[in-house]
Amino acid sequence: MADHLEASVTLPSDPASVSAARAYVVGTLAEWGLPADTDVSDSVRLIISELATNAVQHTFGQSPTFTVDVALDRDEHLRIAVTDSHPRFPRRLPAAVQQDNGRGLVIIRWLTAECGGRLRIRPTREGGKTISIELPWTVPAQPVPTARRQEP
Repeated sequence: MADHLEASVTLPSDPASVSAARAYVVGTLAEWGLPADTDVSDSVRLIISELATNAVQHTFGQSPTFTVDVALDRDEHLRIAVTDSHPRFPRRLPAAVQQDNGRGLVIIRWLTAECGGRLRIRPTREGGKTISIELPWTVPAQPVPTARRQEP
């Protein structure tokens, strides 16, 4: 595989874009060798769903689009980032408010840590923010087919 692979898509800040972002990331990773039926792929699917949902729900119309970037360096590090143009950083809501929402970043942090990765939030030059996760790239080894024994 190449030393560096990257892919990017910009989507409208619309609820339908959450599934498009998820399909884009999972499809890209499948092209790069990560089967869609692994635990890591399931974690990535949930992480990108939460990141994209946050970009749509919490930008209050101040970010008409969001961008999803995926990068793989030297078959070692996978980075997935979502950038929007809203200046407010995510924040944890008080426990009393967390009835139906407000747990997305907690879920992202937990899944990222469980996979051995890290989460970063940083401002963009344009005044928005990028929330990114970095995970170790772990593609499961392909099973070696066993030769069938034939009876004499």
